Amino acid sequence: MFHNRRSEDDRGEQRREPPHPPAPAPALYRGQEHGAGYPAQDPAPAEGGPAPVYDWQRDGAWPPGGPTARPPAPAPAPAPAPERQSAPRHAGAPGTVAAEWRPIHLGTAAPEFDTKPPARVLSYRPDTVCDGWSTPALDVRLASVRGYAHRAEGRPREDDVAAAWEETTGAVVFAVADGVSDAGQPHIGSQLACRSAIDELLRQVRAGDGFVTDWPTLLGTVHWQLRAQAARLLKRRDGQDASVEETADLLATTLVAGAATPTRDGVRVALVSVGDSGAWAIKYQELYPLKGGKTLGADGLVSSAVQPLPYVPADIEPFHFHLDPASVLLLGTDGFGDPVGDGRGMVARLFAEELGGPPPPLAFAYLLDFYRETFDDDRSLIALWPRAGAPGGQR
Repeated sequence: MFHNRRSEDDRGEQRREPPHPPAPAPALYRGQEHGAGYPAQDPAPAEGGPAPVYDWQRDGAWPPGGPTARPPAPAPAPAPAPERQSAPRHAGAPGTVAAEWRPIHLGTAAPEFDTKPPARVLSYRPDTVCDGWSTPALDVRLASVRGYAHRAEGRPREDDVAAAWEETTGAVVFAVADGVSDAGQPHIGSQLACRSAIDELLRQVRAGDGFVTDWPTLLGTVHWQLRAQAARLLKRRDGQDASVEETADLLATTLVAGAATPTRDGVRVALVSVGDSGAWAIKYQELYPLKGGKTLGADGLVSSAVQPLPYVPADIEPFHFHLDPASVLLLGTDGFGDPVGDGRGMVARLFAEELGGPPPPLAFAYLLDFYRETFDDDRSLIALWPRAGAPGGQR
């Protein structure tokens, strides 16, 4: 029904080994009984002011008309209005809440199927996670949803996402990861990459007045924690490390991680990307890429080859920019980036229109769970909006 189009990870040459982190890696899933693998069985601004900001502490619908409201497509090239049709089977008579929350459907109808529970996992792995909160400077929404192919096949969600607030400096740190499907336990790799990245980012922004000061140590920490977890999965004894190759075979994952720091001049963002996860921005209802994502090969075609963690690039190049007051920052995996493409298609238009202001967290996850033919991978996304009245925020 669905086809796995993920290519085998192109590991390339082995990179130089990062220095050991100052503290041991936290253990995830210590009690495995079945070994290392699976257990047995700038355009002109739009007229009008900025979109209203949703506040979870204040009652009120989002947006007017609820989650089913669909804005008209912009001229001069209107696209067909998204149709809500069932992809996984959904209960609910027409007019009920359940019926109204069927997935947003873009284009050709999806085949119907019964969603299977995740199999061959070492612990609980939910289909969907979402979160949302606000700091004095930023509104934050995040979600990670299992792809339609994995739901049909009974595979776990291999993406993960995390964010945290450092209240002394006001910085928001973030991480998005996509476990490589060919690895043995990719969902563990992505989860550990996000957790360890957030821990190290918080440590650095606390010590660095709100800023990330040592990107090699950030990636090195994730590298060694992945290797320590791989050693546990392989049941290594006497502190013997898992090799980089063994770790990649089990836990290979992409990563986008960084920090958004409020300053007198606005919000400054710094991030690093390993693999094909990336960053985008929305401004004046236009979505465009900033960093990472898929690359073009020599033949002009989009390449699916990735160089994931635990391999660490020899040259780490962080990306720095100011988050414009009228813009939205998006950080996501290729399950979001691939259907968005160059920002001119139906999916990009949907998000550019819907994310003018921060929706409720559940509505954010609902939006990310759209169906678009051939794009059936897991999806994870973080969105950051500068808040009105904050330095650099919307006025």
